[in-house]
Amino acid sequence: MNSDNGALAGLRVLDLTRILAGPFCTQMLGDMGADVIKVEPPGAGDDTRTWGPPFTGGESAYFLGINRNKRSLTLNLAAKAGQEILARLLPKCDVLIENYKLGTLEKWGFTNAWLEEHAPRVVRCSITGYGSSGPDAGLPGYDFILQAESGLMSVCGEPAGTPTKFGVAIVDVTTGLYACNVVLAALAARTRTGRGQHVEVCLYDSGISMLINVASSHLVTGRDARRYGNGHPSIVPYTTYPTADGMIALAVGNDGQFARFAQIAGHPEWGTDPRYAKNPDRVANRETLDPAIGEALKRDRTDAWIGKLRAAGVPCGPIHSVAEALNDPHTLARGLVRTVEHPAAGQVKMVGIPYAFSDTPATIRRPPPLLGQHTDEVLREELGFTAERIAQLRAEKVV
Repeated sequence: MNSDNGALAGLRVLDLTRILAGPFCTQMLGDMGADVIKVEPPGAGDDTRTWGPPFTGGESAYFLGINRNKRSLTLNLAAKAGQEILARLLPKCDVLIENYKLGTLEKWGFTNAWLEEHAPRVVRCSITGYGSSGPDAGLPGYDFILQAESGLMSVCGEPAGTPTKFGVAIVDVTTGLYACNVVLAALAARTRTGRGQHVEVCLYDSGISMLINVASSHLVTGRDARRYGNGHPSIVPYTTYPTADGMIALAVGNDGQFARFAQIAGHPEWGTDPRYAKNPDRVANRETLDPAIGEALKRDRTDAWIGKLRAAGVPCGPIHSVAEALNDPHTLARGLVRTVEHPAAGQVKMVGIPYAFSDTPATIRRPPPLLGQHTDEVLREELGFTAERIAQLRAEKVV
């Protein structure tokens, strides 16, 4: 469980988050070596502890997937005694991450001014639905609703179909990534200034920012975006096609790749056809080119096409199920499926760490915690509480 070699070794994160965006962020910080103390309401804990099935050993798979490398401290922050414990713990931390409803921490007395006075080096990261300004500030944020409101859903799905959400809570995930980025940037700034600061991310901003090239295209032309199914608005061929035994994903990124693809597909004339030779022309004529490619690729099996196309440097791949992706030899070779020993569930498989450090490795040192598993440990070791005092707090339902 030693994190001495991690990039964030020696840093302590107080995690007042629940659901996905916040816990995903704090898990990354924990993977990189930080000591993460996850604060949960007594008796209930993080909402995702009940999000199932599936469960294993009484623990939800959802919770297990985003809460490793953390210690769980149960604390009733609505109680005065709970707030007093938080006030003693905060100055011992480097980072505070919270995703409460706007104004909740301030209501309990933990304003930015309080932090500046009592914990000036702490970086506070607030994760909200809509941010702290604007007409929708204060509204609760839900990934599904933000996929709809941000325009993301409008560009997902078949052209003649209905708007479709992404298969995972992608706005939450991206917000967690942004939160991790701004926390690390604020910590870097602290090395120069000696002080922490308040940073903010929200689901709404994340959703808008994820529009990337789609947003840029609208802002440049004034034309609204539309759905292309698995296709791309600015690149052709860049979609899925049927084969003799399934489907293949094809992503031709330039004209040279297209000429090589046309040769392998048995239609070398496409490479010089004025309708298809250049990408802008292929985009303009996708209605004739895409069906023609589909017919050509039906002549052979998916794995045969992948072998031929990859050998020619044409980007392509199979469309794996989740089970196939997690059992792929490359996935396993990259260490992207790991097994940890859990106190209630036994051996639990989870997704591994998707980044690598040459000198300060990210590691999985702790399994996702049981609710309140480390309450006594944190109160005793970090705050010096006696066993009698902890027992009293437990009897009063503060912890």
